Amino acid sequence: MSTAADPALAPRLPDTLRLGPVHLTVSNLGGSIAFYERALGLQLHDRDGEVATMGAGSEDLLALVEESGAAPGGRHAGLYHFALLLPTRQELARAVQRLAGAGTRIEGASDHGVSEAIYLRDPDDNGIELYVDRPRDAWPPPRSAGERVEMYTIALDMKDLMREVEGEDPPPHAGPGLAMGHVHLHVGDVERALAFYRDVVGFEVMANIGSAAFVSAGGYHHHLGFNVWLGPDVKPLPPNTAGLREWTVVLQSAAEVAAVRARASAAGLEPTERDGGFLVRDPWETAVVFSVG
Repeated sequence: MSTAADPALAPRLPDTLRLGPVHLTVSNLGGSIAFYERALGLQLHDRDGEVATMGAGSEDLLALVEESGAAPGGRHAGLYHFALLLPTRQELARAVQRLAGAGTRIEGASDHGVSEAIYLRDPDDNGIELYVDRPRDAWPPPRSAGERVEMYTIALDMKDLMREVEGEDPPPHAGPGLAMGHVHLHVGDVERALAFYRDVVGFEVMANIGSAAFVSAGGYHHHLGFNVWLGPDVKPLPPNTAGLREWTVVLQSAAEVAAVRARASAAGLEPTERDGGFLVRDPWETAVVFSVG
């Protein structure tokens, strides 16, 4: 894989990119379905044996695949968290109400400047972020050369957030505007990850703090983050381990998918055909699917 020396010549994913479903290995499908229904307000779209799809009533957001006895992820490459984007601040507050009603522990609550976010984990220790974006014209300007936005972490003002729904009872289901907003991965080397996700796939760098980088299409703050917080020697996720199976990038046309496939092949990778699109793996064997939708 080659590093793009001239940003003007670098490959670029289309601005219309969006994310599709995240596929997870879970150890107990029934228990995971119950968790996502009760705590997050997701709906079961379909269940076929050991596979279930869930979302907010329209497109699938999650695909859960049971592997009985799957061990927790531990210190491996792969998922740091997947992030569900809510359409309004009120919906984020309602999500917090649902978590409280389900007795689900919130692991963190942060203001990132570009967004406000709640963090938690599912029964298999898969990381989850629930967040709402601030308007783009309110995003903090970059402080470093070569970056396009500043993202910081300070404590979320929970009292102010919950005033959005004061006196309300939350609806049992998440609203139809829920979407997969971004995915954040553990990797072993940020520059090596950039050589794949920027120089081959075509994401643009929005911010790079050294131990983590955030990349996107269309000027979004990030569709993908990756960090080395588990150490530079992190290994791929072993078989029969709970965690990320694959995540999905949705493009508008077969030609757009073919362009990414051609770059992957030219870089010496081996794309695998997948339902009109293809699957390719990053240097730590984390799978990403490119599809048309």
